[in-house]
Amino acid sequence: MSGLVFALVGAESTGKTTLAQELARRLQGAGRDAVVVPEYLRLWCEQTGRTPQPHEQRHIAEEQTARIFAAAQQHDVVLADTTALMTAVYSEYLFDDRSLYPMAEQAHAQASLTLLTGLDLAWVSDGLQRDGAHVREPVDALVRAALWRMQAAHAVVTGQGEARVAQALALIAHELDGPRRAALQASQPRWRWVCPDCDDGECEQHWLPRSSA
Repeated sequence: MSGLVFALVGAESTGKTTLAQELARRLQGAGRDAVVVPEYLRLWCEQTGRTPQPHEQRHIAEEQTARIFAAAQQHDVVLADTTALMTAVYSEYLFDDRSLYPMAEQAHAQASLTLLTGLDLAWVSDGLQRDGAHVREPVDALVRAALWRMQAAHAVVTGQGEARVAQALALIAHELDGPRRAALQASQPRWRWVCPDCDDGECEQHWLPRSSA
């Protein structure tokens, strides 16, 4: 992959899709080549008229990963409206199946930063995909556990409306500015301590005890 991937994950009805679309709009307005990769599960449910069975989860996870990878080949900034990690989480929660975690975590590791959407938005029904407000806390806990287990760089995004967008934008801007900061640091001269006894900065004799003679 060449583009930077920002993964938006979180329990249902926490504003992932709305946030991803608004972030893309703001980034595009600032001159960035940004694109949203929609949630494949939503399309799958619309096409089949039902929710997936346990044996269909792997296909959904793999297709989501493939679409993110393809977008990253063509764009500088990719906003992934969920990743295979969420499919793995729901496989565990709904079907007691943890088999998707290895492939999902490997795919998710390609994200430069993960934005975990907080539970501070009201739950809203949204067709086949929504299981109910009662699933949000346990799903959120599973997502957090997976991110910590992976040691993935992530931040929780909270707030209403513009505050939520502004917080996410600031996190993304900081990540996008990483190469500039690294180049600036590399261009600055390295500080070097010089030993007053021998003019050798690597010398450790100044730590040795002095003879009283």
